[in-house]
Amino acid sequence: MVSLNDISHDSKTKRKGESLLSDDADGNGVKMGVWSQRFMLSAILQGLLIIALTSSGIAMQMIYSSAINIIQFLSLSFEGPAKWVFFGYIFYMVLIALVATTATFYNHIEVNLQKRIRGMKSVLAWINLIGVNAGGSAVAMTIIYAGLVGSGIFDVITSGSAAAAAAAAANLKENTAVMDDFIPTISVFAGILITGAVSGSVLYLIAACFKIHNITRGSAPIGEARTIK
Repeated sequence: MVSLNDISHDSKTKRKGESLLSDDADGNGVKMGVWSQRFMLSAILQGLLIIALTSSGIAMQMIYSSAINIIQFLSLSFEGPAKWVFFGYIFYMVLIALVATTATFYNHIEVNLQKRIRGMKSVLAWINLIGVNAGGSAVAMTIIYAGLVGSGIFDVITSGSAAAAAAAAANLKENTAVMDDFIPTISVFAGILITGAVSGSVLYLIAACFKIHNITRGSAPIGEARTIK
C-alpha cells in the first residue's frame, strides 16, 4: 500500500526535478538541463571560432599564393616550429569535442539524477565552463601563434604587399629561440584549463556519490514498504 507521505514525497521530487529542466521551442516536453544547454552552446561557439580560424588561413593562402605556398611550407617544415600550428589546431578540435561531451554529463546530473546545481556546486560549474572554454581556446590559439612566429610564416603574413611578402618568403628562416618565450604563457592558460576540468570532475563526483548515498539509505527489502520520515 502506498502511503500519503510517499505520494507527497514523489510529487515534491518531481516538481524539484522539473524546475531544473526546460522544454524545447515547440513545447513538446523534451527535457534538457540548463547547464547542459550552456555547455552545448559554448561548444557551438567554439566550433564557429575554429571555422573562422580555418577560413582566415585559407584567405591568407589565397592572398599570398604568388609569394609562398603556406600549407606546403608548414607541411615540409613539420620537424621544426611549424608542427606547433598543426598541434594547436588538432588540440582545438579535441577541445570542442570535450566541451560537447561535458554537456552530456551535466544533462545526466540534471535530468537523470535530478540534482540541483546551486551554491558551491554552481561555483564549480562556472569554473568548469569558463576554465575549459577560455583556458582551452587560449592554449590552442597561443600554440598556433607560436608555430606561425617560430616558422617565420607570421612575418610573411604581416609583410603587407605581395612584393614584400615575396621578399620575406625568400629570406624565410625558422626562429626556434622565440618558442621559449611562449612556454610560460601556455603554462598559465593550461593551468586555467586544468582547474576548470578538475572543478567539473569534482562536481560530477559530488552529485553521483550523493545520489548513491541516498539510494543506499532509502533501500528496503523486497516486499516491504519504505517509510519516509
